[in-house]
Amino acid sequence: MRSDEQAIREFHGIWIDAVNAGDLARLLAMTTDDVIFLTPGEEGLGRDAFSTKFSGAHQQLRIRCVSELMEVVLVGEVAYTRSRDSLTVSPRAVGEESRLSGDRLTIYRKQPDGRWLLARDANVLSPVEG
Repeated sequence: MRSDEQAIREFHGIWIDAVNAGDLARLLAMTTDDVIFLTPGEEGLGRDAFSTKFSGAHQQLRIRCVSELMEVVLVGEVAYTRSRDSLTVSPRAVGEESRLSGDRLTIYRKQPDGRWLLARDANVLSPVEG
């Protein structure tokens, strides 16, 4: 049987793959019903607002995320990870590519069936100059 830490590490990789694929259905299946996404300068997003923003972004942009998992901490039925993320964002039409980089803190909750789901996600990504 795999450990909870291994499950969280696998979850992280699957999440990043789904982000890069624009697979909203897979992402939503990996979140709690009360999930909140926090980003700089914006109010927290719940499931519906996240869905709208994610879909709109992937219709207009090619998004490529690379994420290095720096830390996994488990405390009973809750876990958190800290990662260092780099995003490359390219318009599907014309326009300049942009890059963002920074840290992300994610909180997971273990479900009664043993699965871990993403409950809170906060990033402090900012534009990379030059």
